[in-house]
Amino acid sequence: MREADAIRRLNEWGGQPLPISASAWYDGTLALRLSGAKAAIAAARKLIGGDEMPDADNFWLAMREQSNDFFSQSHVLWRLSVPSVATPIPLDGTQLIEWGGAQRWLRTHDSSLESANAIRSATAAVGGHATLFRGGDRSTAVFTPLSPTLPTIHRRLKAQFDPAGIFNPGRMYPD
Repeated sequence: MREADAIRRLNEWGGQPLPISASAWYDGTLALRLSGAKAAIAAARKLIGGDEMPDADNFWLAMREQSNDFFSQSHVLWRLSVPSVATPIPLDGTQLIEWGGAQRWLRTHDSSLESANAIRSATAAVGGHATLFRGGDRSTAVFTPLSPTLPTIHRRLKAQFDPAGIFNPGRMYPD
C-alpha cells in the first residue's frame, strides 16, 4: 500500500467509531491494532478487511519499545509531528508512520545542518515540526527553533518548575 493511501485510510477510519488502538505503516504495509469488545473487533474486521497478523503482540511491543528493524539500525532518526491529514512528506530516507498519521519517523544517513534545515522546512510546510531523536550532530538544535516570543515563556516556566536547572540542561536552549 502506498503511503498516501495509508494516510487517507487512517483518516477515514479515524473518523468512525472503530476500536483502533494503534497503527503503523512501513515499507508498504499498514498494520492496525484493534482493542475492545469482541463484537466491536469483529465488526471492525468485517468493515476494514485485511489479514490477522501472526505474533501481533510481539509486533506491537517492538513498535512501543522501538526494537524492530526500523529503529534498530544505526542511522540518524527524526521524529516528525504533523497533522494526521498531512500529505506524504517528500524527504530523503525511509519513513514509518504511527498514531493515525500524526507521528512519522524518518531514518536517514545525512546529519548535516543543511539536511536538518530541509527536514524541518518540509515538515513545517505541512503544519508540523521535527525533532532529532537519535544520532546525528547533536551540537545543532535538536528541537525545532522556537518562534521569537516563545523562549521567554519557556524560560519562565522552566524557572518555576525546575529552579535548580537540573532537568535537561542545555537541551531546549543553549543557556
